[in-house]
Amino acid sequence: MRLNDKVAIVTGSGRGLGRAYAEALGAAGAAVVVNDIDADVAKETVEAITAAGGRAVAEVCAVGPTESADALVRRAVSEFGRLDVMCTNAGALRDRTLAKVTDEEFDLVVDSHVRGTFTCGRAAVRQFREQGGGGRLILVGSPAGQYGSFGQTAYAASKAAIISMVRVWSIETAKLGVTVNAIVPTALTRMAATIPALTEVVASVEAGGPVPADLRRRGIGKVEDVAPLVVYLASDESAGVTGQYIGFGGDRFAIWAHPKEAFVTHRDGGWSAEQLAADFAGFSEHLQSHTPPPK
Repeated sequence: MRLNDKVAIVTGSGRGLGRAYAEALGAAGAAVVVNDIDADVAKETVEAITAAGGRAVAEVCAVGPTESADALVRRAVSEFGRLDVMCTNAGALRDRTLAKVTDEEFDLVVDSHVRGTFTCGRAAVRQFREQGGGGRLILVGSPAGQYGSFGQTAYAASKAAIISMVRVWSIETAKLGVTVNAIVPTALTRMAATIPALTEVVASVEAGGPVPADLRRRGIGKVEDVAPLVVYLASDESAGVTGQYIGFGGDRFAIWAHPKEAFVTHRDGGWSAEQLAADFAGFSEHLQSHTPPPK
């Protein structure tokens, strides 16, 4: 699959999944604007892409502010003439349980993920509208945004918000020929290394070892395993796919359902608190689990 005429921005692409996305887009022929807050790792990603015969430049900034999003789009247009793909991968992580998370930590995570996705998505759509020809918004979710995750109030809330943006933006931008989808990736990253059960596996894989077959079956592989989905969603072949949340990793592919009501009933005249107390015994079988499913 070739993307020779495409120009893409990948935020947070100095390391990990973001770097894998940028390198895969570059290998498929797209010109790539690499973004990170660390100039050294951004440069390394650019050098990897260009050494393989691709085209890439680095734009060093923290996503969130409007100025950063606008600078990224300007760089794409000034260097490569247009913009076709915006992949909003960047975001900070500060794990704390509710009673311990600080205002500063919460704001950092939400600003980078939610505001960063919003400002970059808005800047991209404005460019798509101006140049015509449609475009691709590839947002990045997480299982934490679907299930919740212990100690990740800010992160899970942010990823859930991003999923909601997909639903809204895919409707709003359809008339422009813009598709909007979220990938929900799972891979052995630095974040995964903080999970005790995966710490040794991450170290082994980083040293060149294979990913155990049972983990791959569960959807946990290398960062490179997720990149083909980004290439596909960036391509013309995906023009009919929008408004989707797609889980991807290892040997596993999944399409997430949109939220829907699990149980509905009616009572003429409505309910009093006392009547609800009486009726809840019959409702209880429909209550949803408050714990994540086993992985």
